[in-house]
Amino acid sequence: MADDSSTSHRRDPIKSSVGNVAAQRRRQNAVTVGKERRESLVRAKRLCRVGATGDGDVPVEENDMITDEAGFLLDTQTSSAVEELKSAVAYQGKGAMQKRVNTLRQLRRLLSKSEFPPVEAALKAGAIPLLVQCLSFGSPDEQLLEAAWCLTNIAAGKPEETKALMPALPLLIAHLGEKSSLPVAEQCAWALGNVAGEGEELRNVLLSQGALPPLARMMLPNKGSTVRTAAWALSNLIKGPDPKAATELIKVDGVLDAILRHLRKVDEELATEVAWVVVYLSALSNFATGVLVKSDVLQLLVERLATSNSLQLLIPVLRSLGNLVAADSHTISTVLVPGHEITDGVIKVLVKCLKSDHRVLKKEASWVLSNIAAGSIEHKQLIYSSEAVPLLLRLLSTAPFDIRKEVAYVLGNLCVAPTAGEGKPNLIEEHLASLVQRGCLSGFIDLVRSADIEAARLGLQFTELVLRGVPNGDGPKLVEQEDGIDAMEIYQFHENEDLRNMANGLVDKYFGEDYGIDE
Repeated sequence: MADDSSTSHRRDPIKSSVGNVAAQRRRQNAVTVGKERRESLVRAKRLCRVGATGDGDVPVEENDMITDEAGFLLDTQTSSAVEELKSAVAYQGKGAMQKRVNTLRQLRRLLSKSEFPPVEAALKAGAIPLLVQCLSFGSPDEQLLEAAWCLTNIAAGKPEETKALMPALPLLIAHLGEKSSLPVAEQCAWALGNVAGEGEELRNVLLSQGALPPLARMMLPNKGSTVRTAAWALSNLIKGPDPKAATELIKVDGVLDAILRHLRKVDEELATEVAWVVVYLSALSNFATGVLVKSDVLQLLVERLATSNSLQLLIPVLRSLGNLVAADSHTISTVLVPGHEITDGVIKVLVKCLKSDHRVLKKEASWVLSNIAAGSIEHKQLIYSSEAVPLLLRLLSTAPFDIRKEVAYVLGNLCVAPTAGEGKPNLIEEHLASLVQRGCLSGFIDLVRSADIEAARLGLQFTELVLRGVPNGDGPKLVEQEDGIDAMEIYQFHENEDLRNMANGLVDKYFGEDYGIDE
């Protein structure tokens, strides 16, 4: 499976000064976990306040901040609850089963009471071995559910607290099977999702113990809540960086059909979790990406983008679309054919996202457009003639830095033609002259001044296009008017050799001793 990883360049669309890093950025952007993509631990690990059955018999505090005194009391109560559970597990007399359920419920209530549950107190008191005993086969569903719920919230704790669940993992996985009731299976999936969300080490443990196939099968039915939880757990389990889990998942019989079916549903929460699965499938596995591209998923993603206003849903849907578009040249050339309805739909939804008030959507949409713009001449013309360009020009001068950098890739790629060679790219003069005339050069000169190496390089590369390619030899004059000479001279003794050589080379070539003599 070594060659299945998307660390290899999916496509090298333009051997150009502007476009030659587009493929590298796809993997980097797709796997990078950032808070603005809802991929912080807030998403990766979830506290269970209301159980898989929908029951919530614990009053949820509006303000989860607890005082030191209240925290101490909660720890004391938790330690006592674990001691009571020890007695209940050891008790074999009349009503033993109900006694265990009652003590488990009491512990679960304490672990669900606050946003910061007393996990440390529970672990110190010896809760894990007792909860593992309570998960034994043949136990009543009520007991299994309460035990799995306790483990779910323990797993939502700190890294070392999550790792304490290791002895419970085999039974949690076993209870995902078809013989378990849906509420029990779902609660176990929730616990495993928290464990997988902790990091690569625990993900590998879960995968080696066989957690993926039963979780995948839980996505197949039309049970909304169960599918949501299973999809969320799977998105944590396959998030890599090894692509093998993503490849294994898409190969499970029925999973692709289930993904398509759930993306069509009205339930936006369900579609959101399934879309995150698509994000990681398309980010990590060439095989999975190939399967997805040949299905209806692209059309469904476009429809979701066109009809939904839910930021929670739009982020993973847009990210999935971007991953698929950036997958390989086949996707761009044979799926996004200019003039076809799907292609027009993609451009329209990306324009919608550029108009959004949400910076995440603007940035993601610009990233997708940069990959389309790195395609054929026809794709460049498609974007150039669309409503996207005036929006991009405005964003280049007004948006936050991270968005401006993405926008610069789009505009830069629009100005160079694809080439198979390693030399300087051929220019699309019409695009370059028009975009410069409409004021984009100042935005690129600002990037030249940036402390961000990638952005500075991009700014210098576009400056080179202007110096070389603006009609009538007006490039140097335009660059000088935007204080571009001063911006490039910053790099005269810069520590980065590439930037230093590039900037000094441009100044020497276009602004040497003979510059301005004719005037």
